[in-house]
Amino acid sequence: MPNSTNQFIRPVTCTVNNQGNLEVGGCDLVELAQKYGTPLYVVDEATLRSVCMDYKCAFSSYEKVNMMYASKALCSMATSAVIASEGFGFDVVSAGEIYTVYKAGADMSKVLFNGNNKSVDELLLALELGVGRISVDNFFELSLLNELAKSKNKTVDILLRITPGIECHTHEYIQTGHLDSKFGFDLTQIDEAVEYIQDSNLKLHGLHAHIGSQIFETKVYEDEIDILIRELARLDEKYSLKLDEINIGGGLGVKYTDSDLPPSTYEIADVILKGLNKAIEKYGVDAPTIFLEPGRSIISTAGVTLYTLGSSKQVPNGRKYFAVDGGMADNARPSMYQAQYTAVIANKPEEKASQTVTIAGRFCESGDILIKDISLPEPEEGDVLCVFNTGAYNYSMASNYNRVEKPAMVLVNNSQSDIIVKRESLDDLISHDVIPDRLKTNV
Repeated sequence: MPNSTNQFIRPVTCTVNNQGNLEVGGCDLVELAQKYGTPLYVVDEATLRSVCMDYKCAFSSYEKVNMMYASKALCSMATSAVIASEGFGFDVVSAGEIYTVYKAGADMSKVLFNGNNKSVDELLLALELGVGRISVDNFFELSLLNELAKSKNKTVDILLRITPGIECHTHEYIQTGHLDSKFGFDLTQIDEAVEYIQDSNLKLHGLHAHIGSQIFETKVYEDEIDILIRELARLDEKYSLKLDEINIGGGLGVKYTDSDLPPSTYEIADVILKGLNKAIEKYGVDAPTIFLEPGRSIISTAGVTLYTLGSSKQVPNGRKYFAVDGGMADNARPSMYQAQYTAVIANKPEEKASQTVTIAGRFCESGDILIKDISLPEPEEGDVLCVFNTGAYNYSMASNYNRVEKPAMVLVNNSQSDIIVKRESLDDLISHDVIPDRLKTNV
């Protein structure tokens, strides 16, 4: 089977130019750092479109497939516009994500609202903007959504999110399908939920499940599909309920380091479609529409982050540290998940590695370490460090820790760069701060 974009560490347009600098999307990364400042998120449009095409091609043999990008990986108006133009819908988990894809021009009928504790305001926004499906997570939400639907004299199209009881080999924080999970109805609770829905303003179309994130296994998808199709057949037999949709989530892994060996989108598609056909025949149901929600594997490889190297420290008989002008506030994953990354010095991409160093962040935490023990050419103050595969979750999880401004983001394509998220200013940082009148005399 062919390789796919999720199996690359670097963006598909990454190369070394005539100046000896790394470039992505035809743009010199050193020049981008000089023009826009660092830290800087860079998204390669060609890579983003390439992975969307991989998914569409991989599943092209099955007509009833709805591709939906999991917006939590990275949600901006520009990236949403690119993904929507490739025919994808969106899995959203907040009012902010709903509003962003709406303002980006997404077809709201192709949007699914997911999450385990949706607020009244968020559900009302989803109804107002015509979100196509709401994935209901629990009994509280079933009742709340039904009340809202009745108050609006609407019938709301829903899926039930279930916990399939499947554990995949990934970080425990990003496992979502095992039984001890905060998400979804337990399999033993499905009947009670279905019986409630039958006398409500909710229209049930099918079942929804996730099994985790950064998944390298393939059989877990076959197991998940078997459970979902089995439940469709059982509900039809018990309630004469013809459900015709299953949402299997996303979770396909990406290649952060050379040791990572994720399956391609083509391998995953082969497993999913064979498993689907097998389950359809096994349980005697009609072929359902299948929803997929890739997030990380859509956006991760398209993104790199640029930093400027600053201070250094040699620990006696220990590590050599080099600090960058960012860290855990713009990439929380190493601190949270012990995530590992690959990086090069963008102005020395072809120089031979001469020493092993540890890249430290600038924030006031001992755990603010971006990359441990990486082999690089002789690092120097002012060098531009390019960290690969940072499209997913870096911007989404960014914070203002230590009261530091969040980075800008640029989209690159055909030697053109465009700001798609502006760098925060100091005034942005205090724009929501309020000093009560009673304190102003003391300021």
